[in-house]
Amino acid sequence: MSDPQTQSRHRETHPTLLARLSALLMREPEDREQLLAMLHHAHERELLDADAMSMIEGVMQVSELSARDIMVPRSQIDMIDIREKPGDLIPFVIETAHSRFPVIEEDRDHVIGILLAKDLLRYGAYGPGETFDIRKMLRPPVFIPESKRLNVLLRDFRANRNHVAIVVDEYGGVAGLITIEDVLEQIVGDIEDEYDFDEDDDNIVAIEPGPVGPRWRVRALTEIEKFNEYFDTAFTNDQAETIGGVVTEHLGRVPHRGEEAIIGDVRFTVLRADARRLDVLRVEKLPIDEKNDEAG
Repeated sequence: MSDPQTQSRHRETHPTLLARLSALLMREPEDREQLLAMLHHAHERELLDADAMSMIEGVMQVSELSARDIMVPRSQIDMIDIREKPGDLIPFVIETAHSRFPVIEEDRDHVIGILLAKDLLRYGAYGPGETFDIRKMLRPPVFIPESKRLNVLLRDFRANRNHVAIVVDEYGGVAGLITIEDVLEQIVGDIEDEYDFDEDDDNIVAIEPGPVGPRWRVRALTEIEKFNEYFDTAFTNDQAETIGGVVTEHLGRVPHRGEEAIIGDVRFTVLRADARRLDVLRVEKLPIDEKNDEAG
């Protein structure tokens, strides 16, 4: 049996992670900057790993951000018009690949409910002569002001079991949309969705054909040389090294989700992006006649 005094000295020489972290934080920080500096110091001393440090910073950032900072802008929201026939909505739901859709009546400022994509699947079970009423499938919409803090919104999402909220401006008009995933990503980083790739080097993925032919989902960080080789194009890397950089240079700014750019015989559609960079693009090769029409 080991000597208790030896065990005591061992504990003093090798304090637990919690004890070391507590000792580091014994000095009460006077402001946010000091707290962050102490946490970074803890990270440098390997008391916190990189993931934990990133999440702590995310939590602190969430308390300072509001809905307007991360919402999907009004112009980029994929909405459903209650007047549309259920059968006509299915291709749109498949194309956009969302799980929830704001449903509008009259105009985009009049959101009457939220339709879950899985509820629309019931349409397939209706027989001839039966009426499928989308109104009966709608969930009540949640409206929040642009100024609502993300930490408060996250608490409300959890308490009310909501996943999406409509952001309204001071006049009551729709300003944007925000989901619980948008808030969580501020803490834990990007959450995989329908636009993620299975492998790091799998930058170009074929998807369902569109109106003009084959389409592909492409990482914006795909190198220009690889893109040219795959699509038989001739983009240059004079001003950018990635295909996302080519699109950004062409438009002169970082485009928004849903925005299109036609460069040469290629149509690029932004599937995912944030305020700083592109992430995922949809690529279509245009027929010669359509390319000429667009150029004209």
